[in-house]
Amino acid sequence: MAWVVRGEFRKLWIGQLVSASGSAITSVALPLVAVLTLQASAVQMGALSALTIAPHLVFGLQAGVWVGRWSLRRVLIWTDLGRLVLLGSVPAAAALDLLGIEQLYVVAVLTGVLTLLSDTASQTMIPSLVPREDLMRANSAALLNLNLASTAGPSVAGLLVQVLTAPFAILFDAASYVVSAVAAYVIREPERAPAPERSEVQLLTGLRTLFGHRILTPLALSATVAAMAGALQGPLVVLYLVRELHRSPAFVGATVTTFGLAAVLGTFVAGPWCRRVGIGRAYVSGVFLAALTPVSLFTGLTPLILLGQTFAGLGMSLFGVPQRTLRQALVPPHLVAQVTSSWRTLVIGGQAVGAATSGLLATAIGIRPTLLIATAGMLAGVLIALVSPLRSFETLPEGEPVAS
Repeated sequence: MAWVVRGEFRKLWIGQLVSASGSAITSVALPLVAVLTLQASAVQMGALSALTIAPHLVFGLQAGVWVGRWSLRRVLIWTDLGRLVLLGSVPAAAALDLLGIEQLYVVAVLTGVLTLLSDTASQTMIPSLVPREDLMRANSAALLNLNLASTAGPSVAGLLVQVLTAPFAILFDAASYVVSAVAAYVIREPERAPAPERSEVQLLTGLRTLFGHRILTPLALSATVAAMAGALQGPLVVLYLVRELHRSPAFVGATVTTFGLAAVLGTFVAGPWCRRVGIGRAYVSGVFLAALTPVSLFTGLTPLILLGQTFAGLGMSLFGVPQRTLRQALVPPHLVAQVTSSWRTLVIGGQAVGAATSGLLATAIGIRPTLLIATAGMLAGVLIALVSPLRSFETLPEGEPVAS
């Protein structure tokens, strides 16, 4: 993979790797600030978690319109600097004994908006920085950043919180955005065609593009259904392992590490696997592997639980790389930003619904039956792809895509 991380894409990749690592620290440190420093209640913790997701749902469609009209390089620079200031305000307020939960709410919302814009811009920029034949490898490299950060970040965050306290651990994330902003500043952004002026219809253009294409339509439906079902298990895993199976915190950590390592491995496997079996089948195989995870948890057997986490990590990369590549390759360049933000709205919205429903289902019917429902829902996502043209879609078409 190293050979594809070159040229202008290398600058983007380095910046995103550093900032993703910092964000992984904050994903642990910010809730710990609320719990340890501010003694937040369960209601306040729920509100903080919801406010972190809310920008993707409220501003998701609009973000695509904005990013489609702005310089992608400037979006990356200003969102990095904005997050530097916002996150830096947390340790500064803590040092002055002025930190309150309300400030964390504001930081969660505003950094969420900036992250939404930054992620949309970075994914939109990738197709313009690499040749078409390298697009899948570039997406594998980009996904590797996230997997490395999410694997190592929580452990590093725990150590930093232990040594520095939670507010000051966030300084490392703030500092990461300095590196990311510098990396974005030196990128030579290719020229883009001006966006169409019909702003009154642009808000839904991304959704219309997704649901007006014979490949992207089943892809979006499959991913949304699978994301919703997969999120059913997320809030229950730790609860289930500790309270029902009576496993140690060390075992919980081992499951997270197993998932992360498998996801990292999957980023190296995804490209060759797509070329071997076809992009559509690679996506289907990834979702299928991920769907086995709740069943493995249901068994309560240690080897199967760890195997399920391995499948989940591999599956995430095997479906993540193809779906990113298909969105970028099958959509006209001037619509990539809007399609990306629309996709994130659908998938993150699905995850929010699934996570909100999981507790209600687990309370009503128990955790184990809920895990089986999660598997059934994810398999429904597999079925949507299997009965569509996506299943037999082999390789990216030659030439520039046209609007469908």
